[in-house]
Amino acid sequence: MAAAWIALALSLKIALWATVFNLFLGVGIGYLFARKAVWGRELLDTLLTLPMVMPPTVLGYYLLVVLGKNGFIGQFLQQYLNINLIFTWQGAVVAATVVSFPLVFKPARAAFDSLDPQLEQAGRVLGISNVGVFLRITLPLAWRGILAGVLLAFARSMGEFGATLMVAGSIPGQTQTLSIAVYEAVQAGDDQLANTLVLIISVVCILILLLTSRLLSGKVPVANLR
Repeated sequence: MAAAWIALALSLKIALWATVFNLFLGVGIGYLFARKAVWGRELLDTLLTLPMVMPPTVLGYYLLVVLGKNGFIGQFLQQYLNINLIFTWQGAVVAATVVSFPLVFKPARAAFDSLDPQLEQAGRVLGISNVGVFLRITLPLAWRGILAGVLLAFARSMGEFGATLMVAGSIPGQTQTLSIAVYEAVQAGDDQLANTLVLIISVVCILILLLTSRLLSGKVPVANLR
């Protein structure tokens, strides 16, 4: 049982960090795509959405190529910062961030696209700065869609397996997440541990999906322009 709680704690830590990174990256890039003229928008949108449909093991291989000791990012990190991401929990965070990114980016972009630009323009006419308009008008109107995407990304990060295994491996207590622990337990014939881990993952995912459904079915609040 101790191994189950250790894997749970590690999965929560990885999922939390990945979600925080995606909150800034996904919302920022989603807003950029919704409000700015981006060169090569369709191609970039396709590339940013690719992790949603690409097999995780293939995505993990690409990350290995980029972050490994022979990769251009991996060499830079190792040579100048003495950082190695392969077979570390930080590498698992990178894998989870990349895999779950589209789940924040797409809802955030859709939420921003659905807003009436005239509301933001009204805020600017009232003398509110661009940052103030974003914080006081845009986010309050789009937060439900954004938060729903964030929750789904958190759940996806919790359940990430293929890319994490490729990049971080399966080191008990260090990189062995819940999903990987389930795989290892099944391979070892430890049905009791596997059942416990599967139950934990299932409960967490069900709770997140219920919360997401409540958010999406709620009414959108009216922004305060005062």
